[in-house]
Amino acid sequence: MNKALLTYLVWPLVKFLIAFIIVQLIVVAMTWIERRLLGFIQARLGPNRVGPWGLLQGIADPVKLLLKEDILPTSAEKIAYFLGPMLPLIPAFVVFALIPYGPPPAFTVTRVNVGLLLILAITSTAVYGIILGGWASNNKYSLMGGLRSAAQMVSYEVPFGLSIVGVLMITGSLDLVQIVRYQETNAWNFLPQLVACFIFFVSMNAENNRTPFDLPEAESELVAGFHTEYSGMKFAFFMLAEYSMMIVNSCLIVTLFFGGWTFGMFGVGLTTSVLRGMGFFGGILGAAIFFAKVMVFMLVYVWFRATFPRFRFDQLMDLGWKWMIPLALGNIFVTGLFILAGQERLMYWIGLALLGATVFYLGRKPAPRKGIHASRVSEA
Repeated sequence: MNKALLTYLVWPLVKFLIAFIIVQLIVVAMTWIERRLLGFIQARLGPNRVGPWGLLQGIADPVKLLLKEDILPTSAEKIAYFLGPMLPLIPAFVVFALIPYGPPPAFTVTRVNVGLLLILAITSTAVYGIILGGWASNNKYSLMGGLRSAAQMVSYEVPFGLSIVGVLMITGSLDLVQIVRYQETNAWNFLPQLVACFIFFVSMNAENNRTPFDLPEAESELVAGFHTEYSGMKFAFFMLAEYSMMIVNSCLIVTLFFGGWTFGMFGVGLTTSVLRGMGFFGGILGAAIFFAKVMVFMLVYVWFRATFPRFRFDQLMDLGWKWMIPLALGNIFVTGLFILAGQERLMYWIGLALLGATVFYLGRKPAPRKGIHASRVSEA
């Protein structure tokens, strides 16, 4: 076989298929994990009928959706209606070819020097499927969900992109592998870019339409929002795209801010060179570290869903335009000042101080509230 063909087509395709299968297994596992965790947090059982502890629920759900009646509204725009669930899947699947899962080159499917820019360009097209599906259903609730999704995506795509600029200024590269290599020789980027990490984290929740940013679905207001008129496997495609994009965003935040597949800083710990020195086992260990970090953020998605109430739509817009965008621009300005002054390392200590102050504030014991005595109420 031609060496170029083997290097640039066959091996990347094999690595992509392996990564794709692993991702889909995580999606299946998350359908069970999320429902069990939500049940635990909300003091109920969750799935427990199909298999031991409900472990086969991830198989039962697609079987149920395959056998479910596929409804087509008579007044729907048929071509656009069928395209709606497909469009979010394409960028969600393609982008996995650009994310490095472990020490290169074995665990990097395709390395591009502008990989991060290409990922942002591809993932931003996912909203078209939601907009198209909401409009093509010819249902007022679906249309409102599609319009909300468009407004929400525009509002949070801007801070999502701006939050990455600080990382690019520090690392000086759009190559995801180079960004990870910078973090292993310095500090993980969440320390010097703590504000940017927070903005990215909030924005990625909004990009996925996850609670408390699930206004495009909002069952209390819009029945089911943009996918109200979808059933069977077309509905499953929307859910599959949502979970796949959750994994994509979790991979991005791990790569950009939390050291990727490495487990060390300032050249100490499990760096890329150390993992490569371990041979095949080192590569597997690096990939395991990466996916462990990704699963932490996947569980945070579930935690948020069980904890926070849904925003009102005006609150959602205010948070994006009045707070997130100015905060992201301010972070870029401050980062530029530190870089011009040659004091990048000082940002580590400032980030550490901010992190410590945040933990102290959240962990402090709240002051007791003064209540009204019952006798005073009766006297009134």
